[in-house]
Amino acid sequence: MPSKLTDLLGRHTDGQEGEGKQRLGCLPHWLDVEHFKKERDAAGGEENLVYVLEIDACVLVLDDFPSVQLPFEWLVQLVPPLQTRAFSISSSNFAHPNQVHLTVKVVSWTTPFKRKRTGLCSVWLAELDPQQRVYVPAWFRRGSLPSPPPSLPLILIAPGTGCAPFRGFVEERALQSKFDSVAPVLFFFGCQYKENDFLYSDFWLSHSQNGGVLAEEKGGGFYVAFSRDQPQKVYVQHKMREQSTRLWNLLSEGAAVYVAGSADKMPADVLSTVEEIISKESGVPREAAVRWLRTLEKAGKYHVEAWS
Repeated sequence: MPSKLTDLLGRHTDGQEGEGKQRLGCLPHWLDVEHFKKERDAAGGEENLVYVLEIDACVLVLDDFPSVQLPFEWLVQLVPPLQTRAFSISSSNFAHPNQVHLTVKVVSWTTPFKRKRTGLCSVWLAELDPQQRVYVPAWFRRGSLPSPPPSLPLILIAPGTGCAPFRGFVEERALQSKFDSVAPVLFFFGCQYKENDFLYSDFWLSHSQNGGVLAEEKGGGFYVAFSRDQPQKVYVQHKMREQSTRLWNLLSEGAAVYVAGSADKMPADVLSTVEEIISKESGVPREAAVRWLRTLEKAGKYHVEAWS
């Protein structure tokens, strides 16, 4: 079935995705040398070096260097197909039947030529009209964070949009608590600024008060680390250490640990902090705490969902 050119480029390709610097090596063949000299001089030699090192996305290169007159038949070979995006579902099917809630951070960055770029999918989602119906192909697959039974104590740790799956966990446990007793939930959340980044603040606070499933009197708790609201940076690890006794008590009662968020340093830092707390609170050497935690992982009670 024939496709329109606008559909091909706008719906099926991703010009902002890198395709490899070796493949982009063909671009000089279509370079207007005189125009390129002006572009090069305007940017500066050093910035051009940074550009070569950091940029490998075809459309971004063509936008920054209009002197490259690339034929269309080459363009469609260099621009990669649009890839599916994976998001954690941030709602409970019991709380919201026939709905799927997503928590998506709008991606933005600046190129070496100081041009603002934004994420293809995240910006598209952010700019949708909530009142307009849009058809989106979607696939559902089992994630790396299994849904916990109501009798299992939980220790949840998440900075930023890592809180997405835990919103669904808390929603579901709050509904379950109306019909039966449920185990405690201890949640450590982190973000940069309270004013701008405290996702679902009303939701978390409402469930941490008046006997909610995150309330301290229920054996759990909700603790937030705002890393940039004060001169000294504060992360979820600091809040975990402050509540080390509470955390250890839940671990001793058979709690499962769930960690979600950036795949950078966070998962390793959290793991190290849990090992430190186990050693401190139980009085065993650090090596024994590491073995204890490995046993927890093998038992399927330490889960990590991280993304870059």
